[in-house]
Amino acid sequence: MAKIGLFDLENHFAFYGAYHSNPVNIFIHMLFVWPILFTSLVILYFTPPLVNLDFLPYSLVLNYGFLFTVIYAGFYVGLDVKAGSFAGLLCFLCWVFGSFVAQHLGFSLAWKVVLAAQIFCWTGQFIGHGIFEKRAPALLDNLTQAFLMAPFFVLLETLQMVVSYEPYPGFHASVKAKVDANIEEWKESKQKKSS
Repeated sequence: MAKIGLFDLENHFAFYGAYHSNPVNIFIHMLFVWPILFTSLVILYFTPPLVNLDFLPYSLVLNYGFLFTVIYAGFYVGLDVKAGSFAGLLCFLCWVFGSFVAQHLGFSLAWKVVLAAQIFCWTGQFIGHGIFEKRAPALLDNLTQAFLMAPFFVLLETLQMVVSYEPYPGFHASVKAKVDANIEEWKESKQKKSS
């Protein structure tokens, strides 16, 4: 069943999908979006703890990385319980493994690894947009929505391709119609600006 407002998956997915309709660009995002999330959690490991819990393993700290993980996981579950729960689990796994990697590397090496990975992954995505999509990334129009939706978008794309998953019957057809309309509107706007 479709939801409205903040948890309107169809509108979020259609917005993001309008910027990611080229199959090569989608594939590039599938490769690079989750590593961006993972490496962000690695560097956030070094933020101060929000709460001290002595029973957690040494590497796990309830810091900003944990807070962002909870926000992302909660948002995804609110969008779609099944795929959102899977995405939430992946977020928590990224936080756990990212914490262990960060603790093992230490800050002086971790920030260099994270910087290199982020530059590589972001470059790949910008190439995907510039060469294949021929449209600026979604983050230039809605930074928050693009950062929040990117991991869930590529997960839903993967689930749809691999197991034909739909959050509810008719979801992909409805999203495709909205994406096509958005792309057509963008093309018309682009044409008016150039003439």
